[in-house]
Amino acid sequence: MKKRMVSIMLAAGLMVTALAGCSSRPAEPEAKPEEAAPVQEAEADTAEGNAEGTDNASGNKYEGVTLSFMSNIAGVQSEVMEEVIAKFEADTGAVVEYSSPGASYEELMKTKMAANQLPDLFTTHGWSIARYGQYLEPLNNQEWASRLSESAKQIVVDSESGNFYCLPVDVDVAGIIYNKTVLDAAGVNVDDLTTWDAFTQALGTIKDAGYTPVHIGGKDNWTIGQFFDWVAPSYLITDENNNHREALKDGSFDWSNWNGIAQMMADWKAAGYFNVDCLTADYNAQIKAMAEDKVAFVFLGNSAVNEMQSVNPDVNLGFMSVPASSDTDEPTLIGGERIAIGVWKDSENKEAALELLSYFAQDDNMAKIASADGAPASFEGVTSDTGIITSDLEKYMASSRIFPYFDREYLPNGMWDDMCITGASILAEDAGAVEGACTAMEQSYNAKMEIQ
Repeated sequence: MKKRMVSIMLAAGLMVTALAGCSSRPAEPEAKPEEAAPVQEAEADTAEGNAEGTDNASGNKYEGVTLSFMSNIAGVQSEVMEEVIAKFEADTGAVVEYSSPGASYEELMKTKMAANQLPDLFTTHGWSIARYGQYLEPLNNQEWASRLSESAKQIVVDSESGNFYCLPVDVDVAGIIYNKTVLDAAGVNVDDLTTWDAFTQALGTIKDAGYTPVHIGGKDNWTIGQFFDWVAPSYLITDENNNHREALKDGSFDWSNWNGIAQMMADWKAAGYFNVDCLTADYNAQIKAMAEDKVAFVFLGNSAVNEMQSVNPDVNLGFMSVPASSDTDEPTLIGGERIAIGVWKDSENKEAALELLSYFAQDDNMAKIASADGAPASFEGVTSDTGIITSDLEKYMASSRIFPYFDREYLPNGMWDDMCITGASILAEDAGAVEGACTAMEQSYNAKMEIQ
């Protein structure tokens, strides 16, 4: 029951956010998936796990068929996904060429989109509508469509068309991961860290206690971009009485407002609040340092918790909401797609690809993958194990509004790279890096707004 409450509160949290006006999208699409394309009534089958993929397989049904499947997912989660793929291959005779190219995934996908030669299946990493929607098969008429939770629908359903283009295996709810052992040793209580000023003061206390306050694995530069995705909403989006939501979307945003965000990173670097090797350490180093009780905080998704536990099963980790930029606002959480899979609409093997997708929609498979990811599953009635942060998730999801990932909702396609690059310059303490970041972000924003 306790784990079930996570998905219930997630739906409530997202609904509150939508009603509070967190974006221009309505709280619920006009056409729900089950309304846009009615599904067959199969209540008994659904209760038994919606296992039509296995039941309809004939052993050699797709013998001679080869499916390509590209994923941005790595680590334990990818291994569990491969188990599902292996079962599909054994049941149907198909061959699935599964690849997880890591940091090069987005560039490879952009190349494939330009050539209109996409994999039969691929993960959408938060962009199933804005970036990939025109390439993906609408999934409203799939038998499992009616089982999407309300929270999942709010994330993946296009508010204009009522269509959705991916199977969200789980739902991403992010905050800040912290090491309880380190914070206890430093005498820091996360409940006191409701603003960035209070958080910054705590970083000094943690450093004085002999620990690294915040770890960034800048060799994998997406971990630099994470800083801005976590911090920017509190400055620009979440305050109901003072925000820049409309300006960011209509192209009128004044990029001098980015200065405070970039300056915070610069101030933390100057104060020694980041690991000294923040530009040469990688993501795996972040995981290891947290697992070894050397670091207080990381700005990572909850899937990192399982990876830290794989290094040290006894590590004591917690989860907290993201601080506000001022005491006139409140802490918040971040929400979006996590492990989400779509089917290329022009695939020559669309039937087989959709059947593989149905394997990922089976209850046991979804629960296993979502549990490996440490995230709530996307189907009503499917319970995942969110592990040692379950109680923290429940606590903060019950009290915090949930906003979309900043770059996905409020920046034009392609600006993630700009956040990573300008952040690296700030961490390198280049001369004029903060002002340069504001200028570079403005120039990229204006150029990309013209072509989107």
